[in-house]
Amino acid sequence: MSVLDGKKVLLGVTAGIAAYKSAMLVRAFIKAGATVQVVMTEKAKEFVTPLTLSTLSRNPVHSSFTIEGDDNATWTNHVELGLWADLMVIAPGTANTLSKMASGTCDNLLLATYLSAKCPVYFAPAMDLDMYKHPSSKNTFDTLTSFGNVMIPATSGELASGLVGQGRMAEPDDIVTFISDHIKGRLPLYGKRVLVTAGPTYEAIDPVRFIGNHSSGKMGCELALCAANLGAQVDLILGPSAIKVVNSSITVHNVTSGEEMYDATHSVYNSVDVAIAAAAVADYKPAQVADEKIKKNDDSLAINLVKTKDILASMGELKKNQFLVGFALETQNEEENALKKLVKKNLDAIVLNSLKDKGAGFKTKTNKITFIEKDGSIHPYDLKTKKEVASDIFDRIIAKIL
Repeated sequence: MSVLDGKKVLLGVTAGIAAYKSAMLVRAFIKAGATVQVVMTEKAKEFVTPLTLSTLSRNPVHSSFTIEGDDNATWTNHVELGLWADLMVIAPGTANTLSKMASGTCDNLLLATYLSAKCPVYFAPAMDLDMYKHPSSKNTFDTLTSFGNVMIPATSGELASGLVGQGRMAEPDDIVTFISDHIKGRLPLYGKRVLVTAGPTYEAIDPVRFIGNHSSGKMGCELALCAANLGAQVDLILGPSAIKVVNSSITVHNVTSGEEMYDATHSVYNSVDVAIAAAAVADYKPAQVADEKIKKNDDSLAINLVKTKDILASMGELKKNQFLVGFALETQNEEENALKKLVKKNLDAIVLNSLKDKGAGFKTKTNKITFIEKDGSIHPYDLKTKKEVASDIFDRIIAKIL
């Protein structure tokens, strides 16, 4: 699977002869699984048509601040375009456009979008040999890279002028490979496999009733998404939940009961580098499940309960090189009980929730955690969104495993 799969790529096309390669570059990004939008300068239309790029990208091409309609003009929101992108690529990057980017000149839609972008920006210079070697061009390249932009070096070969030397824009497939490799190098969990359990389990009483809890699975799902965004391949073992997780780096294993979660967890556990048990697994289940719906005949009903398999304890027993993280939801003696659980179940860390904290626990968009490590270090956090909490947890994990 390509690291660009699911990424939103904004391709900036400028007025150079290498613009003919932009069509192939659009196709290469789409083949890698990316969604592409194109913004081009007006002069670039002399080298490649907006219709070509629009057809290949399956999106409208942007080149003007306004779009003329029958009655009035529609504004093209360059800020929105810049914020939409996961990454922006200027290819070809002419000497004219790159120098304007370096100086902050803003006289067309492409430049305004570049100045609005919050994502990584890559640029692929394309110019004649003498232009490429000119001190002003070197100064432009140095200035742009000092801003955090990433240069995709030009290659050597025959140029439009007939000269032979450096200045050719890198080939489309090579640009995609360069960007993919650069992204991989910045993803701390690339090449790692992460297991996350999430959600509740339902333990059947009869064909229509069950024992369950109020877990929505949101915290675990945010952890899975965070791991995927950090480059990991993720196995999400998800109990009954209304949350739908769609990410090409996440394999969702839908389960219902604790027994099913146990089996699904152990089917992948030996292959993972990090395991996080965020699911709220039922501690007990009915000793026997009625084949038919239990009728409401008596004033009371007794159900004999037996313990379920302790998934987290079994993971601790079988742990080899995995970094194992558990969750503890406590209502009293929180840190003391969490530390006992950490030691008893052979964990590397535990995430403590307290139901006494407003905004934490089940069915909330926020959480307040304390991250406790096996060396006894304790790291409390303020109330945050569960997405932010997931990021905090992985910051701690990455600091330990890398």
